[in-house]
Amino acid sequence: MSGSALFDTFARAPLAFDRGEGTWLITDTGERYLDFAGGIAVNSLGHGHPHLVAALTEQAAKLWHVSNLYEIPGQSRLGERLADATFADKVFFTNSGAEALECAIKTARRYQFVKGHPERFRVITFEGAFHGRTLATIAAGGQYKYLEGFGPKVDGFDQVGFDDIDAAEKAITPETAAILIEPVQGEGGIRPVPTQSLKRLRQLCDQHGLLLIYDEVQCGIGRTGKLFAHEWSGVTPDIMAIAKGIGGGFPMGACLATDEAAVGMTAGVHGTTFGGNPLAMAVGNAVLDVVLEDGFLEDVQRKALLMKQGLAAVADEFPEVIEGIRGTGLMLGLKCAMPNTKVNMALRDHHLLAVPAGDNVIRLLPPLNVTDAEIHEALNRIRAGAKGLSDAIAAAAAK
Repeated sequence: MSGSALFDTFARAPLAFDRGEGTWLITDTGERYLDFAGGIAVNSLGHGHPHLVAALTEQAAKLWHVSNLYEIPGQSRLGERLADATFADKVFFTNSGAEALECAIKTARRYQFVKGHPERFRVITFEGAFHGRTLATIAAGGQYKYLEGFGPKVDGFDQVGFDDIDAAEKAITPETAAILIEPVQGEGGIRPVPTQSLKRLRQLCDQHGLLLIYDEVQCGIGRTGKLFAHEWSGVTPDIMAIAKGIGGGFPMGACLATDEAAVGMTAGVHGTTFGGNPLAMAVGNAVLDVVLEDGFLEDVQRKALLMKQGLAAVADEFPEVIEGIRGTGLMLGLKCAMPNTKVNMALRDHHLLAVPAGDNVIRLLPPLNVTDAEIHEALNRIRAGAKGLSDAIAAAAAK
């Protein structure tokens, strides 16, 4: 279906969807799939949410794009709301998570420059990280499969083992500007960073004059049951990159920073043509309308517990298929005992969509407003998929 006119960069599933309804995706032939992939944690409020649709269509009838040469009232409003709800004082809007990370890295380097330390440009990152697909962000992620064939790796990134804070401390040099980490790794296999580790990183940054950058592109906007994942630890960053869930399906991201961290980001040093456009801002504000409603995040936590307990029961029943459950909130992972691609295919055969990740994990990223009934239906389908794989293992062993 993809066609010869497209780059061959995606190994797409042989599926195409005509429309979406909440937690469901529907093909043009009427087949219904329970969507626990969420466009890779993007569709935070599912498909066709009426408040988001109304916000987008109302804005689309008025104004799409003017560029950042002019004031954009929706941008000012969303920026103020994000600042009020977080550690941040300043916000820069982008079109994607990778652009938000680029801005975060530039903000940290520029901070050191204006503070009289132009030699400080290096950033410490962690194994298993995924920060985007630009030349700088693949260097920050450090994974060879993304770096291969694109020439010399962009200089300025020093990677240490996942959650190896001793190694991070040893990696600090007079050229270090910042430490960059995902509070919960997504692509790396749904791996939360322990609170004590985030506390030590904060201490190291304060001790050495470094900036702490969080990448909450995947784990932010209510995904873990708090507005941002780092809130569970109480450890705040100086800079944070967000995207995915804040647009609810519309492409947008943002870089948030304290006044101090953003001191170097003055007129003309950074920019964007499309970032912060009126359409994106209308949707972003609509997403916050829902996610910041009283009781919404507490309900995410409740549903997460329901789902995690159900998944644990499936794992206990079929240990030859699922080794264990990991993650927090509605950012959960099945640690597979067989190739995760095979497990993912079995789930898809039962019309449940999930997302493979690193460390042989399957990600489950349902909409934050998923219903209890849909969670139970998903658990039934996961159990059916696991049982089919388990029966196949038993049949093969009996031959």
